[in-house]
Amino acid sequence: MTIRAFVLVTTKPGTSEDIVRARTIRGVKIANSVFGRFDAVIMVEAKDMNELSRIVYEMIEKMPNIISTETLISLFYPPE
Repeated sequence: MTIRAFVLVTTKPGTSEDIVRARTIRGVKIANSVFGRFDAVIMVEAKDMNELSRIVYEMIEKMPNIISTETLISLFYPPE
């Protein structure tokens, strides 16, 4: 079963649009700059928790200008 997660990202001031580049990372389905408490939201789909942690820790968090992330793992979503 696929795991879906939403990664809420805080970036250095003026760099939130750079997060859109995350769309090129395998497993990233949506990456948008947003207004509000966080600067960007990334939706990730992975085959298991190991792949999810690899995407978040090894790829997204190593992007320049990222200050912090908060990952929300989806408990349920209807099949497409």
